[in-house]
Amino acid sequence: MNSFFNYNNKFFHAVNKILNVCFISILWIVCCIPIFTVGASTTAMYYTVNKVVHHNRSYVFTEFFPAFKRNFKQSTCIWLIVFFSGLIFRLDAYIMKNYFLKAGSMIGNLYIFFNVLLVFEFIWCMYIFPNIAKFENSNRQIMKNAALMAVAHLPWTLLIVVILVLFLFLLLLVPVLIIFLPGAYMWIWSVIMEKNFRRYMSEEELLKEDEQNREYYN
Repeated sequence: MNSFFNYNNKFFHAVNKILNVCFISILWIVCCIPIFTVGASTTAMYYTVNKVVHHNRSYVFTEFFPAFKRNFKQSTCIWLIVFFSGLIFRLDAYIMKNYFLKAGSMIGNLYIFFNVLLVFEFIWCMYIFPNIAKFENSNRQIMKNAALMAVAHLPWTLLIVVILVLFLFLLLLVPVLIIFLPGAYMWIWSVIMEKNFRRYMSEEELLKEDEQNREYYN
């Protein structure tokens, strides 16, 4: 009985992780409200999930906001580029379908092409913000690396897209899960991304990270 109320047992450890995932999800939603902060909020969510949930480091609030502030400029700059280019793709798709295709012009079929570009752009974003959270690079290098990783790790990319679709379907069925699913999704993605990231890190960087992670578990 005493072991059940021991805060170090597996039950309380699992409850703590679930609560942390919920807190991270709520923080991400709130910090995304201004729209232009979506990039910084997503970068902070990845960083916090990786450190707090994955590696048991510190607390959600003491990790999320410093990460948000630290990566705000770069994340926001890249997010705005992605956001406005996405708007252009969506507008092009709308025009092609509702004006050219309806008028009988074959060029209107290009709406499919622009919608495909939107999908690729979203997948690209899935790699961009974890890269910002993990590495210090220029905007151009971050975007280039994200695109190359998305292609190089195509099976993982497809898997996480399938998981996203399942999560969105689940969210439609149970809307209240909005306070849990964003963080849970990022948790799954961070586990995958961290394994992939290790392929691009030097031996010195790997040793340093392994030492830090051991400290987190102590």
